Amino acid sequence: MPKIPVKVVTWDEIVNLSTKLAEKIKDDKYDVDVIIAIARGGLVPARLVADVLGVFDILSIKIEHWIVTASHTPEAKVKYPFKVDLSDKNVIIVDDITDTGDSIELARKYVMENFGPKEVKTATLQYIKPAAKIMPDYYAEEIVNWAWFMYPWNYWEDEINLVNKILVERKTKDIDLNELKKNFVENYGIKDPPISLDKILMEMKRRKMI
Repeated sequence: MPKIPVKVVTWDEIVNLSTKLAEKIKDDKYDVDVIIAIARGGLVPARLVADVLGVFDILSIKIEHWIVTASHTPEAKVKYPFKVDLSDKNVIIVDDITDTGDSIELARKYVMENFGPKEVKTATLQYIKPAAKIMPDYYAEEIVNWAWFMYPWNYWEDEINLVNKILVERKTKDIDLNELKKNFVENYGIKDPPISLDKILMEMKRRKMI
């Protein structure tokens, strides 16, 4: 078993999950006026859901929690607070995943207190039932075993952070590519990462991380 189970999510899977999520909202007959995306993970799903629902108003709030792949700050926080009047609007907050649930719960509370919507509901592509403190109003897929989901908009960031975890564990900034590939499979269960590890190492060198 890998130390950190990582699941690579494809673009096709994102489109399918986003469409499924939007259909659930339709089936519930929730008439959405405004979609609020949680940045950064909810930006792409929110746009896809908006397309299926025919919603044209999309806002975004930046919430920080998972700063480094599979590591998080002790408390979720709104990074750039602002206020807007949505007093006559039905709002839905969209994120990629309900993991701990901290981000989406903070977003819901923040929107209620600062935007004053008529109604607010929450939606995520995935919901990790054993780990989440809350359940979103809508979700496309229920996950029963925790894993770190590597989304397409996060490939570079996640792979860099995962490689860096290996280097930190080995207490070195220098590693053979074949050895790194072996460690990547052992640690994360990924044999063929979306971005080749040689490109990841080149980018880490460009960023002066190694």
